[in-house]
This record gives sequence, structure tokens and C-alpha cells, in this order.
Amino acid sequence: VQLVESGGGSVQSGGSLNLSCVASGFTFKLYTMNYYRQAPGKGRELVASVSSVIDGIRYADSVKGRFSIVRDNTKNEIHLRMDSLKPEDAGVYYCNAHHQWGQIEYWGQGTQVTVSS
Repeated sequence: VQLVESGGGSVQSGGSLNLSCVASGFTFKLYTMNYYRQAPGKGRELVASVSSVIDGIRYADSVKGRFSIVRDNTKNEIHLRMDSLKPEDAGVYYCNAHHQWGQIEYWGQGTQVTVSS
């Protein structure tokens, strides 16, 4: 099982980044795909989630209207578009796969996002 992340980096406040996560080794369509983030000294926070069902998209209140998550079940990947980035969006972003009917989950290695004011 692998979740390979890419797309992190450094931007100024107001900038944009695209994160990608490519999955392999499991039945992708059976898993809800999530992005979490962890800022220094803080716990891991769910940022965005996309399931395989219609309208199965959720966002943290703090990113609504600025972030957009999409999944492509034909390519086993998800993408997180992040616009109007703020310094408080900085942290390590983790791709997560959680089985829609159980407790099985997998994590990516994380990608760093830095936002300067």
C-alpha cells in the first residue's frame, strides 16, 4: 500500500498550491480519501474529505470557499486545490485513506506547506 504525496511548498499569503496524492495497493473506490494537516505543536486536523458517493465532500470550516478537493477513481488519485492561503494554513499535509465501512486506514508521508505573511 502506498499513498504518494506531492505539491507542497512555500507561498506568500494569498497564494495558491495544489496537492496531489496517488494511491496504490488497495481498492481505491472503497475508501474515503482525506487530507489532514498538522501545524507545529498542534494535533492533526481534518481539512477536506471526499468519498466515492455523490455529494460526499466535506471541508473544515476554516477552509470552506478556499480549498477544493477532487478525486479520480480511474487514476486512483486525489487533488487538493488551495487558494487564498493564510499563514494559519501552514503545516504538514497528510493524505489519508479510510475504508468507508471499517477501521482500515492508510497514511501518506506528508508534504510541507509554508505560508509567509
